Amino acid sequence: MRKFIFSGTMLSAVVGGWGVLQTTRKGPRDWRLILMWVSWGLSVAIAVGTVIQQAQDADELED
Repeated sequence: MRKFIFSGTMLSAVVGGWGVLQTTRKGPRDWRLILMWVSWGLSVAIAVGTVIQQAQDADELED
């Protein structure tokens, strides 16, 4: 779990999510807002995949 919390990619995805959340609260609600949430979701998915791949690579180097 620690590898997800301290990962730079995950931190940037969370910060991006904060921006999308603020836009949702204060901005207009139109089709662009949906695209922003989809983009943020894809960013989180890529960040999680990157962390998992790095962990697998590190495990392979240890063996």
